[in-house]
Amino acid sequence: MEDFLERIKSLMQQVEENTDWRQKRCFNLIPSETTPSLLVKMCEISDPSGRYAEHRTMKGEEVYFYQGVDFIEEIEEKVKEEMKQYFNSNQVEPRPISGQMANEVVFKAMVKFLNRERKGEPPGRMKLVMNNLLTHGGHLSSQPMGALFNYVEIDPETGKDRVINFPVMKENPYKIDREELGEILEKERPDLIIFGKSMFLYQEPVGFLYNIVKDWNPKPVIMYDMAHVLGLYGSFQNPLREGADVVTGSTHKTFFGPQRGIIASNIDKGTPLRKLWLDIRSRAFPGSTSNHHLGTLLGLLMAAYEMNRFKDEYQSVVRNNAKAFARSLNERDIDVEGDETDGFTETHQVVIRVRRYGNGRELARRLEENNIVTNYQALPDDESFLDASGIRMGVQEMTRFGMKEENFNMLADFIADVIIRSKDVKEEVAKKKKDFLEMKYCLPKEEAVPLALSILSIFGV
Repeated sequence: MEDFLERIKSLMQQVEENTDWRQKRCFNLIPSETTPSLLVKMCEISDPSGRYAEHRTMKGEEVYFYQGVDFIEEIEEKVKEEMKQYFNSNQVEPRPISGQMANEVVFKAMVKFLNRERKGEPPGRMKLVMNNLLTHGGHLSSQPMGALFNYVEIDPETGKDRVINFPVMKENPYKIDREELGEILEKERPDLIIFGKSMFLYQEPVGFLYNIVKDWNPKPVIMYDMAHVLGLYGSFQNPLREGADVVTGSTHKTFFGPQRGIIASNIDKGTPLRKLWLDIRSRAFPGSTSNHHLGTLLGLLMAAYEMNRFKDEYQSVVRNNAKAFARSLNERDIDVEGDETDGFTETHQVVIRVRRYGNGRELARRLEENNIVTNYQALPDDESFLDASGIRMGVQEMTRFGMKEENFNMLADFIADVIIRSKDVKEEVAKKKKDFLEMKYCLPKEEAVPLALSILSIFGV
């Protein structure tokens, strides 16, 4: 018992120290993260976090296979309705527990759907997929080494997956070359086209591509992985309105919810892709998951309430902050990727090139040692992530803690001090962070804390 107690105390001390450091002393700028609100966290640890609620449609009826889940059945329907409102969509599948799983669910469904259509042919994988190249910002989950693994054919001549990449503009590799894209589409005719990136500065040309392929028979399925920009949906881009068939994403980056995935669509009854949507639902369960993490499902509903209430202001401030941050860094002699005439970015992300001052990996570590948390990033002309010349940052989390454009000017000063002048600004940064501890775009703490305490009291706290 003595050893057991010592381990517990040691772990809880580490938890406390880490939480204090990340929440009270650091500026968190990793673009794929955010801190959920107090009430989202309380939902995550409430009773449903240890429960199951498997269900599927059988003979036209939604059948649940566990008892005691009436509450969760109600919650899941409310999640669908709130997320449909957010996407302005007809269909939502909320059961994937990560953005990568959401993508894999679609890939599995695509294979099943295409095999339905290939009458007289032996079943097979997708014959050709188009995506963003990893080194041009494409997300790992849409690569053959990621969730696409085993769902696309292998070229017998090359031994490689039959995946082609969006062409990029020579003068700005963060934008797709539309003219060349049109030529490639006419020649190759892929089964699935995957928009979306992890290094994400500009809109994807969804409407342009849709107008090219809309009358093809068969028409390729257009998918948009919005993981990084899900919380900017509608303000930054509205892919379902522009012609995308399916949108996927993770709910914990710019969308300030718990770590989960989501799939949305306007595929409805009587439409040509209706069977694809049914296959997506069946690949979500039972095809990919049994327990879909009911605590975070409940947290997603709370986050959806917050997002639908505050999204207009939040999205505007995030994008303005990112542009201001990029300008400030550029003015301080740090090379900012993207086009200056476009404000360097249209999203929450700012990407800088630091090769003049050192290796991206080493400089990201130096920033961390000074309480500025970022991540190093391979840029389009880099050969390896291990020798990355870039650093990728996002403004979404600190925006939610109240930072405005002038505050990002201050933060740019600290970053320039660390990267260019190798200064130690650790304590100054920690002192400044104290000005940004109260979360915005959610219920104020005066109202949230009593609600949180009422849940904790059930656990005897």
